[in-house]
Amino acid sequence: MLLGMTTWFSATAVVPQLRELWSLSPGEAAWMTIAVQLGFVAGALTSAVFNIADRVPPRRLMLYGAGLAALANILLLANPPVLLATVLRAVTGFGLASVYPPAMKAMATWFKVKRGTALGIMVGALTLGSATPHLVNGLGGLDWRIVIIATSLFSLAGGLIAEYLGSDGPFAFPRAPFNLSQAWQAFSDRPVLLASIGYFGHMWELYAMWAWFSVFYGDVLSTQAFDAPLAGAALATFAVIGIGAIGCWVGGILGDHWGRGRATSLAMVISGGCALLIGWLPDTLWPLILLLGLIWGFWVVADSAQFSTVITELGDQRYVGTALTMQLAIGYILTVPTLWLIPVVHAHFGWAAAFGVLAVGPVVGTIAMQKLSTLERGAADVATRSAPQS
Repeated sequence: MLLGMTTWFSATAVVPQLRELWSLSPGEAAWMTIAVQLGFVAGALTSAVFNIADRVPPRRLMLYGAGLAALANILLLANPPVLLATVLRAVTGFGLASVYPPAMKAMATWFKVKRGTALGIMVGALTLGSATPHLVNGLGGLDWRIVIIATSLFSLAGGLIAEYLGSDGPFAFPRAPFNLSQAWQAFSDRPVLLASIGYFGHMWELYAMWAWFSVFYGDVLSTQAFDAPLAGAALATFAVIGIGAIGCWVGGILGDHWGRGRATSLAMVISGGCALLIGWLPDTLWPLILLLGLIWGFWVVADSAQFSTVITELGDQRYVGTALTMQLAIGYILTVPTLWLIPVVHAHFGWAAAFGVLAVGPVVGTIAMQKLSTLERGAADVATRSAPQS
């Protein structure tokens, strides 16, 4: 999945070069990223409605999706008009919708125990990939053609590895018949619904934080007479996002030991608190701001895989792929309004208010996951009472 998903971040890494080369306006540059999100949502909804993720073997679906993403990505080398380039980015996202959810399902076939940790490590790899463009920019960048070619090859290689070098685990999910209504019926299971609401609150915060932290910290450093505030902000953002890879691993361990509800609630309480606090600190305390940013980056994604783990454990086993894909699709839809809201609120009220908007998601998500935690404790009590006494 790490290789297959690299095309998601390819244009992000070279946007500064493309803005100059293609004379992109700030709005057009933003659409190069937003188009991938919307394409992913379209691909995920298509997969969910037609149960594709439960009718096509997950590793084969990863190959198809990664191949489509690689093709759309490499076509950027033709220097297409801006509108066509934006469409190609959307097609890239459409293809990646057949990489991410099937990869989660494929990984789950290998684990009955410690599944949360396993999926946490997988999402941690994705998180580290999200951070990489900021490292590239902080170190001075690479020629955009090299980035596009390399990420296209990586994506195709990821699909080929999944299909031809990977294998299914011993806990495979049953093949599902086509059921047009199953995409929405997946949420009729209360644990799946609660986990999905928790995920939606999580996604309200996550991508906007990842997207705008660099701009925020660049503003902080620019007031402190740094020689290269943008490079410093890019390197800081790499650290803030990248530390989330460790957070995903820790979140998985906590989920396996404490239960998904308690672990995700802890993560959202801490990340929401960071969102509320970080914008109020004075710029002169930039080292403390960075430290708080690292704490935020650690916990903001630590819970991500646990919402999906609930579906693999408690959802209808015939339609796990459909439920996962629907959860991801709606979650990514919710990233679009916050990506748009942050600069608007910042322009009128400042960073404290802008990041405060993000805290709404963790509040809603925590309420849902506390309810799930109650269900988990009830199920554990029933299992204990029904166990044979020695």
